[in-house]
Amino acid sequence: CVCVQSHNSSVSPPTVRIVHSGHACNVEEERHAERVYTIREGETLELTCLVTGHPRPQIRWTKTAGSVSDRFQDSSVFNETLHITKIQRHQGGRYYCKAENGLGSPAIKSIRVDVYFLDDPVVTVHQSVGEAKEQFYYERTVFLRCMANSNPPVRYSWHRGRDVLSQGSDKGVEIYEPFFTQGETKILKLKNLRPQDYANYSCIASVRNVCGISDRNIVFKLTNKTVSPSIKLLVEDPIVVNPGQTVSLVCITTGGEPKPTLSWVSSSDSLPEKSVVKGGTLTLPAITSDEAGVYSCVATNNVGNPAKKSTTIVVRAMKKGRFWITPDPYHNDDNIQIGREVKISCQVEATPPEELTFGWLKNGRALRSSERMVITQTDPDTSPGTTNLDIIDLKFTDFGTYTCVAALKGGGIPEISIDVNISSTTVPPNLTVPRGKSPLVVREGDTVELECLVSGKPKPIILWSRADKEAPMPDGTLQVESYDGVLRIVNVSREMTGSYRCQTSQFNGFNVKPREAVVELIVQYPPTVEPVSLEMRQGLGRPVAMNCRVLRAHPSRVLRYEWRLGNRLLHAGHFDQSDETEYTVKSLNREGWGEYTCDIINEAGAGRCTFLVTGKAYPPEFYYDTYSPLWQNRPRVYGFKLQWTQMNPNAVDRIVAYRLGIRQVEQRWWEQEITVEGTITKGELITHNLTELIKPEAYEVRLTPITRFGEGDSTIRIITYSGEFLILSSGEFHCSFEEEPICMFTQDKNDDFDWTRHSAATRDTKYTPNTGPSGDRSGSKQGFYMYIETSRPRKEGEVARLVSPFFNVAPKNPYGITNPPAYCFGFFFHMYGKHIGTLNALLRQKGQAATEGPTWSLSGNQGDHWKQAKVSIHPTASFQVVLEGIRGPGIEGDIAIDDVTLEEGECRDLPAVSKYRNTVIKYSATMYSLFWAKYNSSLLCFFVNSFQCVSHGRCIGWQGLLHLGGDPGGKGSPSMGTGGGS
Repeated sequence: CVCVQSHNSSVSPPTVRIVHSGHACNVEEERHAERVYTIREGETLELTCLVTGHPRPQIRWTKTAGSVSDRFQDSSVFNETLHITKIQRHQGGRYYCKAENGLGSPAIKSIRVDVYFLDDPVVTVHQSVGEAKEQFYYERTVFLRCMANSNPPVRYSWHRGRDVLSQGSDKGVEIYEPFFTQGETKILKLKNLRPQDYANYSCIASVRNVCGISDRNIVFKLTNKTVSPSIKLLVEDPIVVNPGQTVSLVCITTGGEPKPTLSWVSSSDSLPEKSVVKGGTLTLPAITSDEAGVYSCVATNNVGNPAKKSTTIVVRAMKKGRFWITPDPYHNDDNIQIGREVKISCQVEATPPEELTFGWLKNGRALRSSERMVITQTDPDTSPGTTNLDIIDLKFTDFGTYTCVAALKGGGIPEISIDVNISSTTVPPNLTVPRGKSPLVVREGDTVELECLVSGKPKPIILWSRADKEAPMPDGTLQVESYDGVLRIVNVSREMTGSYRCQTSQFNGFNVKPREAVVELIVQYPPTVEPVSLEMRQGLGRPVAMNCRVLRAHPSRVLRYEWRLGNRLLHAGHFDQSDETEYTVKSLNREGWGEYTCDIINEAGAGRCTFLVTGKAYPPEFYYDTYSPLWQNRPRVYGFKLQWTQMNPNAVDRIVAYRLGIRQVEQRWWEQEITVEGTITKGELITHNLTELIKPEAYEVRLTPITRFGEGDSTIRIITYSGEFLILSSGEFHCSFEEEPICMFTQDKNDDFDWTRHSAATRDTKYTPNTGPSGDRSGSKQGFYMYIETSRPRKEGEVARLVSPFFNVAPKNPYGITNPPAYCFGFFFHMYGKHIGTLNALLRQKGQAATEGPTWSLSGNQGDHWKQAKVSIHPTASFQVVLEGIRGPGIEGDIAIDDVTLEEGECRDLPAVSKYRNTVIKYSATMYSLFWAKYNSSLLCFFVNSFQCVSHGRCIGWQGLLHLGGDPGGKGSPSMGTGGGS
C-alpha cells in the first residue's frame, strides 16, 4: 500500500448528533426544537453521541434533572455511548452531549428522556357521619379515593361488581374527576349508604397502553363492618433498661376491617440493623445507648387515618465525671484559707437524669449533711447531674480526701467515684511556657509538641486553641483538651504557622479566672517552584530555553540554585532580586537530550523543576470523518481507508516514517513501516489503505511516528466493519461509484440481471451506439457510473435492482400517529436511446412488506444528457433505497445512474409533479419543473424555464405552454415562443 498525502488542511471544529439504539417506545424528533426520548421503566437506555471534527473531539455526557435531588450516578460520562440498564424513573431528565477539540466553541446537543411507568393503584376509604338539621336521621357518606403513581398521567375508572360506574349512572354515587381534586386522583362518593352500596369496588388505572404498559387494578370490599384501625401497646412508657438487655415491644390490633397491617418505625428514621420484627412484636437484642429513642407502632388498612402508638426506650448510662473547687464565694480570693468557706462541686452526665444519686465520703467514710458540711444537689433543669459540698468555716481537721460517688437508682451501671484532696498544698494553677519553647521553629512534615507547664494542686485540664485567628485546630475542632499541658501535632503543615493559646479550665481544678499563655509556631518549608515537571520537544540544532520560578518559600532569603543534566552540574548561583532562573541550550545535539533539573534551595530543603528535553515526535491524530472508509468489500474480506494528521509536525525533526501495528483485538501485533517522502505540514491529511481485513472482525491499529531521535508517541484506534448499517453521522450520504466496493450497494438476488460499474475510458469498442453516456455525470471519461446493459441476451421487461446499505432511523411511534424524520434521496440519471425502458426509485423498510409502488419513476428517451432527480422519503424504520432499471423493447435502451445522495430533511423547492403519480423530479442546473395533466382529452406539458423534454413529442428551448397530441393547429392552440420547436 502506498502512503498518499493530501495537502488540504483537515482541522475542523466539532459537530455533534445524538442517536439512539436502546429500547425506546417513541422518539419525537425536533418537536418545538426539542427531542423527547420515551422509554419504559426497566428497559435499557442507550444514547450515542456521533461527532465529527478534527482533532477527534473529546465527548462528555452530563445530565440536568427535573429536581436538584435527582443526580446522575456519575457527574459525567466520558464516552461516546451512554448506557443505562434497567432505567428507573428518577433517571429521566435532560441529557447533554458535549464535544470539544479546542477549535471554535464546543458542540452541544441534548435530548430529554421521559421514563414511563405505572404503579399499582391504592384505594383509601374515608367516612363522614353528620346529623342533618331538624331531622332525626344520620347521613353516612363514604369516600373511596384511588391513586397510582404514573408517567404519563393516569386515567381512572370505577366498577361496582361488574357494572361500570360513571357520573349520573346512579343517584347515590358521585365521581370527582382529577380536575377537581388535588393531584391525579379520582374520588368515588357514596352518599347516605344503602344496602346495594356494600359491594366489591374495582379501581382501574390506565395510561392508555403507552409503551405497552398494561392497565393496573385493585379491588376493595366495602361492608357494614368496614372501619379504620385501632391498636394497643402492651408496654410501659417510657421503658428504662440497662445496656445489653433484650427489649421486646408488643403491639396488637383492637379493631379494623379489612384487617390492618402493623409496622414499626423509630425516631432515627430506620430501625436498628439487628432488630427483629415478627407480626406486631419488635425485638431489640443487646440494646445500646445509640438505639435509645421513640419507637412507634403504625396500623394501616387504607380506611380512615392510620393508627399510631409510641413508647420511649431509655438506656441507662453515666459518663464524664468531673470536679472543681470554688474558694470562698463571698471574698474575692483565689486561695483556700482557714476560717473561710470552700465549695467542692461534682458533675456526672447520666441517663435518665432523675435516677442519678450522689453520696459523699471523707477519707473513705460516709459523710452526712450538717451545719458545717452542707450537701446539696443542684436543680436538674439548671445544671443537670451536679452535687455540691459546702465546708463552712474551714478548719485544719477538715483537710483530707473527699470522694463524690455517683450511681443510678435502677442499678446495673458501675458507679463513678471522683476524689478531691483539700490540704494546705491545695493552691490555684499557674501557666508558663518553658524556656526555648516559643517561638518554636520546625520543618514541614515534622512532629511537634507545643508545651505549657501547669503548676498548682490539683492540676486542671488544659484547653488549647488558635490565638491569632478563628480557625480550627489540626484535628478539626475549635478546642483540644490536654491533661499534661502538651499539644502534639503530627505531620505539621505550613498552614499551621501561627499563635496557639493554652489556658486552664475549671474542670479538675479551681473555679477561678482562667490562666493562659501563648506559644508561637513557625513552620519552615522548602521552595515551591514551577514547573514541577515539563516535557520539551525539540529538533537537533535548535535552541532550548528552560525557566524555573519560585512561588513560595520560608525562609525566603538565601536562596540558591543548581542546574544539572543527569548528575552533571551545569550551572549554579544565588538569587538576587529575581524569583526565577533560566538555562539555555543554544544548539541541541544528541548528547543534549535527557532530563534537566533545577534545584532551588533554602534552609528547609529544595524545590525541584524537571525538564525532559527530547526529540520525540508528538502522536498522530486519527481522522474519524473519512468519507466511505470501506474501500474494498469482497465476500470474506474488506479494506479500510486509514487517515490521520500529525500533531505539531514542525516541533521536532522531520518524520521519516511511521510504524504501523495492526492486530485483531487481544491478538498479537503485526507491524510494518510506512516511509514518508518530504516534510509533513500541519493539518495535512495522510492516507494509508489497509487490505485483506477479515469480515466482520474488528481490528486495533497503532501508529507511531519515527524521527532521527527514534520512536515518538503512539496513537491507537479501533476499526470495525460496518457493512450492515450506516448512520448518517454527518447528515449526508454520497456515492459516486469511483471505488470498487460501490459504497456497499449490493445487487438484488431476486432480479433478472445486474447493474454494471463502468467508465467511458474502459468501454468495449463493440458497445451499442446511440445509447448510454459518453462520460460520468461530471463529463469525465475516467469517472465511473452504474448502468444496465440491454444488449442480448436481455429481454423486454427484465429487471435489474441496485440496493443501498441499510440506514438507521427512529422506530415507529406507538400512538399510531407517525412523526418520522424526512430524507431527501437524489441521483443523476442518463436515459438516452430509442428503446429506453423505465427507471424506478423504491423505498424498502426493514420488517415491512415491499411498498406498493416506486416513490419516483420515469420512462422513455430523455436525451443524451445527465439529469438530476430528487424525492423526499419518510421512513419509519431502518431502510434501504432501491434503483430499479427495466429493459425496454430493444438494445438501444441503456440506463445509467451516478452521484447518489441521501440528506437529512425535506427536498427543497420541489414542484409537485409526476406522470400520473405523486412524484417529484428536480433537475440540476437551473431549477426546472415539469408536470403532466389531462386537459380536454389532450395531453398538456407545462414548463418553467427553458429545457429539453423528450416524451411523445419534443419541446426545445422555449418558454410557455406546449400542446401535445390532439389538434395542435386547432382552435385555442397556443403560439410558440421565440425558440420554436416541434
